[in-house]
Amino acid sequence: MNGVNLTLRVLHHGEKHLARKLTAVAGRHRAEPEIHHVALDLAGCSREHAQRLSDTADRHGLDLRDFAGTPLLSALGEKTAETMVHRPDPALLLLRDLRELHLDAAENSVHWEMLAQVAQATKDDELLGLASSCHPATLRQMRWTNTMIKVLAPQVLTSL
Repeated sequence: MNGVNLTLRVLHHGEKHLARKLTAVAGRHRAEPEIHHVALDLAGCSREHAQRLSDTADRHGLDLRDFAGTPLLSALGEKTAETMVHRPDPALLLLRDLRELHLDAAENSVHWEMLAQVAQATKDDELLGLASSCHPATLRQMRWTNTMIKVLAPQVLTSL
């Protein structure tokens, strides 16, 4: 497998993972309309990115449909956390969720940048166009999570 295919595979997995996490956060924080609606909107961006990556990978002879999604241990960990009797304060849970979303989006952002750089180096206009059109939405995801953390952290952390 070459570096372009590896980057496409990792980024596809990252976008699918982020879409699932954004959807889960939207569900967990349904009572917070801004969190709920924006997270669902941003999840749609990641789903679109994953589809576009899959389409591009097909043209590069790479099949991403068989690539495993969430690792089993991660899925089990999420289910365990959801069923725990002792639930953390909802505001602390929201901060944790926003932090994790931010880190996941940042990881995807790095991969989009890597894809753009290899596209420039290899003069692959299709890949460069894909990265150039998708990366801004990933940066939007990061700006939103960062803004929400800035707004919520002082209130939540000083009330402990």
